[in-house]
Amino acid sequence: MRRLFFIALAEQLRVIWPILSGIVSIMVASGLAIWRIENWRIDEALYFTFVTGLTIGYGDFTPKHVSARILALVIGFAGIVLTGVIAAVTVKALSVTDRDDS
Repeated sequence: MRRLFFIALAEQLRVIWPILSGIVSIMVASGLAIWRIENWRIDEALYFTFVTGLTIGYGDFTPKHVSARILALVIGFAGIVLTGVIAAVTVKALSVTDRDDS
């Protein structure tokens, strides 16, 4: 059953790969823009990007410029969409596994 799940998951990921890569690209590009605007180190900017995108938000890095704050909103929205897409793909793979198991 586990094998069927991972096969179905791989098939679903192959279908939506352009969407996933687009969302991650938007997040990384926004993080790089914040890196330039806020004069952070690049690792700090990418860390901020994924902490914000996953809606964890530790608060150890906060953008000070208005344009960086707007980009943080874009990152947050993209992260929510990314999480939703991954959850939907996982549920779809589970449903395919459950259907094949019956």
